[in-house]
Amino acid sequence: MGDPDSRTSQFRKGAVELAILALLASGELYGAEIVDRLAVLPGLAVTSGTVYPLLGRLKKAALVDSVWRESPVGPPRKYYRLAVAGKRDLAEMAASWRDLSSAIDLLLQGVDTRD
Repeated sequence: MGDPDSRTSQFRKGAVELAILALLASGELYGAEIVDRLAVLPGLAVTSGTVYPLLGRLKKAALVDSVWRESPVGPPRKYYRLAVAGKRDLAEMAASWRDLSSAIDLLLQGVDTRD
C-alpha cells in the first residue's frame, strides 16, 4: 500500500494551483494573504515555500501579473492578480476539476470504506 500522506500530497499538487487562481479571481492578494486563506481550507493548507514558487511559475506562464505596493506596516508587498490568460486557464481548469470530481464522486457512491 502507498503512503497516505504521499497520496494526499499528489492530489493537492494540481488543486493548489487551481485554488490560487480561484482566490485571485476575486481580486488582488499578496503572497502571505494567499497562504493565510488557503490555511483555513481543509486539505489546502500549504507553506509559503510552496506558494511563492508556484506564484513565480504562474507569473512566468503569464497567468498572473504582479505589482509592488507600499504596505501600511512594514516593507512593500508584491500583489498578484489574474492576467487575461489566467482567467481563461481558471475557467478551463475549473471545468476539468468539476468533470473529474463528479466522475470520482459517482465511482465512490456506495463504496464501503470501513474495515
